[in-house]
Amino acid sequence: MDEKIEQLKKKKEKIRQGGGEEKIAKQHERGKYTARERIDMLLDEGSFQEIGTFVEHRTQQLGMDEKEIPGEGVVTGRGTISGRNVYIFAQDFTAMGGSLGEMHAEKICKIMDEAAKAGSPVIGLNESGGARIQEGVASLSGYGNIFYRNSINSGVIPQLSAILGPCAGGTVYSPALTDFVFMVDGTSKMFVTGPDVIKSVTGEEVTHEELGGGMAHNRRSGVAHFLDDSEEECFDRIRRLLSYIPDNHRELPPFEENGDPLDRKEEELRSIVPDEPQKSYDVRDVIKPVVDEGEFLEVQPYFARNIVVGFARLGGHSIGIVANQPAVKAGCLDIDSADKGSRFIRFCDSFNIPVLSFTDVPGYLPGVEQEHGGVIRHGAKLLYAYSEATVPLLNVILRKAYGGAYIAMSSRHMEGDYVFAWPTAEIAVMGPRGAANIIFRREIEEADNPEEIRQEKIDEFRDNFANPYQAASLGYVDNVIQPENTRPQLIRSLEAIREKQQSLPAKKHGNFPV
Repeated sequence: MDEKIEQLKKKKEKIRQGGGEEKIAKQHERGKYTARERIDMLLDEGSFQEIGTFVEHRTQQLGMDEKEIPGEGVVTGRGTISGRNVYIFAQDFTAMGGSLGEMHAEKICKIMDEAAKAGSPVIGLNESGGARIQEGVASLSGYGNIFYRNSINSGVIPQLSAILGPCAGGTVYSPALTDFVFMVDGTSKMFVTGPDVIKSVTGEEVTHEELGGGMAHNRRSGVAHFLDDSEEECFDRIRRLLSYIPDNHRELPPFEENGDPLDRKEEELRSIVPDEPQKSYDVRDVIKPVVDEGEFLEVQPYFARNIVVGFARLGGHSIGIVANQPAVKAGCLDIDSADKGSRFIRFCDSFNIPVLSFTDVPGYLPGVEQEHGGVIRHGAKLLYAYSEATVPLLNVILRKAYGGAYIAMSSRHMEGDYVFAWPTAEIAVMGPRGAANIIFRREIEEADNPEEIRQEKIDEFRDNFANPYQAASLGYVDNVIQPENTRPQLIRSLEAIREKQQSLPAKKHGNFPV
């Protein structure tokens, strides 16, 4: 028995070495960790239980019969984060570049299946050169099996992807199907076709970083949700995100007692929104005084910055926040902000996380590029996401709420549960200036002093219509509140409907305007 145990230890140690000391050293030289080091850094100490340690490929062609790939290029198993069960896989770039073959994919699929059965999050630590060419269509089959599980498990268990090195070809589509994508600045790369292929086909010259680096996908494409300076910071952010979300769709988000007074009032909120409607402000200055301890985990902070989304807590309960950002494009909705907001709302709704909206929106962004780019189709996503959501929906109208954009932002007409407004709210079909120019056009044109009359009509429209009281009189606004009372008002409202039960009509599924 001792001899066999010794043999087992040697086999395990060889597998633990991955591609060997030389390749591990190269990984470290590039500022990256190995697959096993990453797992140990992310999970609670000593909690990792490896699964599929001895799996090997079974390809005989193209020299693969002589090729040994420790662990089949991926480390898989389960462990805990802050005591909560998670399933994890980490591609090993030191073992044949983390390329995906048939058995590599089988290991990942098993982990995904076990996560679904256990009702636990699954985390992928991705670094791979793509499909293993020597295995041909078998590697493509492996990708398909993974993509299928990503899709079927969507909305059932949280799926997180960290891109920790180069990821090319089919390797990028699995992360794109997951809920959140994390990247590390300077080392993470994602692209379907690399710079060399692009140059040969289109003649365009681009660097790896420009094409698929962390900022490219966080700011331009919107593929990624978080960008950190190091792998350590990336893992900290994963742990922080998990603290806001439940293990699966049947559970409520974790409750966290933090001692922040439920009745805390913030006088500073009175001075944040300017009296002048044309002046901007940062909506995050409204969010942070309202939520517990000012803690706000913003999602996609670099993409579509005219809308702000992220996680926070109210009275210890996890919430998702969607807020127009007047500091960028005046807070207008456009193609990218509609995509960003609707996807975030749908995630929250999938996992029983209430959604709090802060509205200050003058409308949809005008322009030929927006119209031809499909702002109608994309803008409809926000309408669909709010309408479909069955979690508690709270809304505070801070200032502008005009036209169709007002409707889209969790209005009563989209079945918002509680809609509050500050006294600064302007709820109307359009802004006072535009409305006055249309309604009183002839009177202004025929006046001896047109600009003076124009201003009188603008002021008249604002006094009579661009305020929260007409909407409140029709029951579209539940209450007009003083800004400093926002936090206690929201906490009481959330407590009243936290266990809200709402069923949608029986159907296979809706046809989301993708």
